[in-house]
Formats: sequence, structure tokens, C-alpha cells
Amino acid sequence: MKTIQCKNLIFNSGLPKICIPLTGKNITSILDEFNDLNQVDQDLAELRIDFYEDVDDFSKVVDLLKKIREIYFKPLLFTFRTKKEGGVHDMSEENYFELIHMATDSGLIDMVDIELFSHEESLRKAVAFAHEKHIKVVMSNHDFHKTPDKDEIIKRLVKMQENGADISKIAVMPTCDEDVLELLSATMEIKNKYGFPCITMSMGRLGAITRLSGELFGSCMTFAALKNTSAPGQISAVKVKEVLDLLHLE
Repeated sequence: MKTIQCKNLIFNSGLPKICIPLTGKNITSILDEFNDLNQVDQDLAELRIDFYEDVDDFSKVVDLLKKIREIYFKPLLFTFRTKKEGGVHDMSEENYFELIHMATDSGLIDMVDIELFSHEESLRKAVAFAHEKHIKVVMSNHDFHKTPDKDEIIKRLVKMQENGADISKIAVMPTCDEDVLELLSATMEIKNKYGFPCITMSMGRLGAITRLSGELFGSCMTFAALKNTSAPGQISAVKVKEVLDLLHLE
């Protein structure tokens, strides 16, 4: 099994890491969330910067990151989720990659989310620059409409690795129980055949089990809610921690 280390965290080893996405809309609400986060048992935070009302002003984004780093010292994942993959803010692809470059160059983040289905050359450059800055890349794909078949899920996760991802991530929407099994089966095959770190989840009520069973099937991180959810089916961080500890494989 290939592992990835970010600060003190080792992904793809032991319990899935608990990541809490924060979705505040302004500096005050975001910093309040980070202060609250320090009272919760978690491993890392995801700043969903597409929720930030001043995200188009990159200087304000840097100022926000500086303020976050004064109060939060665990690994920080920086994510702008595009509208086509479930985000809340419209941004041109050119500006999307400029934002990623700026955050990467700031020295204030530890991990960056980059969407697989982006302009190929821009994707390669963003990954190379992140690695140059010693920042881990979570390459992602989200389908809020359906669950691709097992082979397609595996194909996308492998393609992320081929494009330089440190961790491959896919989130899909199930329409039936069989879709959830398809996602879990694909995850187990990645674990047994390829061994690279991946994050997989089936969204909504049907897919809730996939957010809790990562240690068995091979997903190395799960997203849990502090107060507000950032995706359908997220479970509170407190409950996720309790269940993960109960299911921990000795």
C-alpha cells in the first residue's frame, strides 16, 4: 500500500482521516468555524473557498488564509469546487487555475484540490507547481446525478494518478443499493490491485455507509460535518469519529 504523508498525517494507513469542510461566506463566519473546529476531534480541515463571498478578490483570499493560519495548525485542504461539480460560485477556468496557483504559492495551505476534468495542460502545470511547493494534490471528480459503473470509477481514479495526484477522489450519487455496492467494489479493487491512496464516497442517504467503512474497503479519508454540510449525506464529525473507532480493525 502506498502512503502519503502531510504534516503528521499518514494517508492510506490505519483509520480514515476525518476532514471537516468549512463553508462560511465571510471572514467572520469562516474564522468562527475554525475556532469551533479546534473543539472537535478531527484530522484536517477543508476550506471550501467557493462559498467565500470575496473569492474573486485573490488578495482577500490570501488575507483570509493568513488569519486562518493564526488559529488553525493542522493540515489545511484548499478547495474551489466548480459549479459543474457541485460548487456554488461561477468562475472561469482561467481564474480557477489562477486561484489555485495563488493559494499554492502563498505557503499557507498543505493540500489542494484540483478537478480531473479540467484543461489538460493547466492541470499538469498546477500539479507540477503544487509538488514544487511540497503541497499534496487531491485530484477529484464529482457526479451529482448518477454512479458510473465500476470500471469507469476505477478508470477515473487511475487517470488521476497518471496525472500526478497524491490522492485520488471520487464522489458519486447512487440511485439504488446496487450503486453503493458498485462504488465499494471499485474502491476495494483500487486497494487490492493498485494500492494508491484514494477517497471514495457515495452521496446521500443511500451512500452514508461509504463514509464510515473506508478502513475496510480502502478509502483513506472521510468528510464529516461540523454544523453545515457541504455535500448530501454528510454525517456529523462527532458521530463519524464514534463509528470509526467502533469499526477500527485491530
